[in-house]
Amino acid sequence: MSETWEPYAVVNTPAGVDADSSPLLVLLHGYGADELDLLPVAEMLPQDFTVVSVRAPLTQGPGYAWFPMVAGADFSLEQVKEVVDVLVERLEHRRRTHTKVVLMGFSQGMAVATSIYRHRPDLVDAVVGCSGFAFDPGLDPEHNFFEDTDEDGLGDVRKPMFWGRDPQDPVIATDKVEYTNRWARANTKLTKVNYEGIGHGIGTQEIRHIAEFLDHEVLGVQI
Repeated sequence: MSETWEPYAVVNTPAGVDADSSPLLVLLHGYGADELDLLPVAEMLPQDFTVVSVRAPLTQGPGYAWFPMVAGADFSLEQVKEVVDVLVERLEHRRRTHTKVVLMGFSQGMAVATSIYRHRPDLVDAVVGCSGFAFDPGLDPEHNFFEDTDEDGLGDVRKPMFWGRDPQDPVIATDKVEYTNRWARANTKLTKVNYEGIGHGIGTQEIRHIAEFLDHEVLGVQI
């Protein structure tokens, strides 16, 4: 990743919502997509949030990627750390005014969202992950930037996390799913739902469940 990466983002605040003090929903798209990809999903979620949808740094096909494919020779957690550091800096600024901060990531975007939470849980109130995973530090021990993360401390904090996926997802490997399941159960207040037939995607029932999760866990709406 270029050291000069400045993340481009689309920002939308619904009518009647205070752009500065409202809850903030940060969207992190998947591999080969862009900052517009998840906006239709956000339109189906509670309209209490200012939405910031961020474009990843690496050009990939018609879109962008947060990091090279994990199985590739050019992947390292150092690249992920560079992305996380930049996004953390932006979130530190946003956190000064917004009442809540929620990270929502699809596929690679979920890996970035969970990495931000692990690195700086104080900046995050909840995480939504769709058809993605969390990084196993053993993938790249040389550049493991989670080594200074107090896993027991995260377990004590246990911020709410929603994780939706299809058990037959053809993209996310079984070892990543198994690690993510162990990590999330130990370190988050996890809501995990399986959806048959969505493949590597986001289904309409899942979106309804995410909306309920945000209402209940973030906005405090009694369902």
